[in-house]
Amino acid sequence: MQVVAVLGAALGVILFPMTGPGPFILSVGVVILSYACMATGWNFVGGFTGYMSLGHAAYTGLGGYVVALLILRADVPSWPALFLGALLVAAFAVPIGFASLRVRGASFVIVSIALVLILLLVFQSWSDVTGGSNGLRVPRPFGPEVLRPEQHERFYYLHVALLVVMLLAWWAIDRSRFGAGLKAIREDEDKAQSLGVPTFGYKLAVYVISAFFTALAGGMYALWFGFLDPIFQFSILIGSYMVLMSLLGGIRSLFGPALGAFIVGYALEFFKAEFGDTQFHLVALGLLLGIVVLFMPEGILPTLGQLLNRLRPDATSIREQSAEELADKNKAGTGIPGTSSDDGTHDSSDAEASLTGTSGRKE
Repeated sequence: MQVVAVLGAALGVILFPMTGPGPFILSVGVVILSYACMATGWNFVGGFTGYMSLGHAAYTGLGGYVVALLILRADVPSWPALFLGALLVAAFAVPIGFASLRVRGASFVIVSIALVLILLLVFQSWSDVTGGSNGLRVPRPFGPEVLRPEQHERFYYLHVALLVVMLLAWWAIDRSRFGAGLKAIREDEDKAQSLGVPTFGYKLAVYVISAFFTALAGGMYALWFGFLDPIFQFSILIGSYMVLMSLLGGIRSLFGPALGAFIVGYALEFFKAEFGDTQFHLVALGLLLGIVVLFMPEGILPTLGQLLNRLRPDATSIREQSAEELADKNKAGTGIPGTSSDDGTHDSSDAEASLTGTSGRKE
């Protein structure tokens, strides 16, 4: 069922430009995919560690500006500039992570917001380099012979490829020992540290990975849109959108942020088209966030998964076992975890071994 749904969604995304949408509709598709890449990049931190950063617009904005400056000031070709810019932003995220990840909860949120505001002031004031409030034009990677609708289609598939790479990276981390340590941090950071997980090193590593992918998304958007404005690039709203999209779809799921980006991105473009320059779309998004928090706190995909599990006829809360099975397990010493072993001691170290990497048994 899940495989069929994923394949159907992937087929729909791939075939969308072939259905003949107009240039405006196709550009909306590019915007939604850009949001999906940003939200998935944010989810490396939010989904694995539970740290809610409202300041990831700092890395999307930096990704766009660094790519543009490499092209304009250093004559670096567009595509090498995209990856080099993401690496430079990831390097910049290392000292930021050292400082910000030492605090938790509301303090971390405040630090992340402060980073965006500082960068906004810097890029507005440094007009000789960044263009300031007048903005900065970014050369597009394709020649003038490629018309605007064709540019939309090419960038549509480029965003799809970037999103696939991000999802594969998230999936690989989720199934690794590194991912197990990150999820232990999310559940109880102090307990994870007591079990031997290098919590700060793990948090810093995934924070830098998140900054790298988010910068790639910001750089790709800059190459597509062709113009950068510091007020938009370093907006708190961009970081808030990433959080809302991930929460809506489910921050602990692989496809949750992408699903949330589709819903929120489509809603944003719809309300902007319907109500123009009014702020009604912000009111609508606030109501949407309230509904999600009240009725689907885990997000759409986890909630649907729980509902389907409840509807299965063979779903039970406790696995039924026969007396023979229980007797065989007790004889083998592999019954309920935490029961007494042959020497009368309790062995609970096996549960810790997956995080600490040791067997926990004495020779």
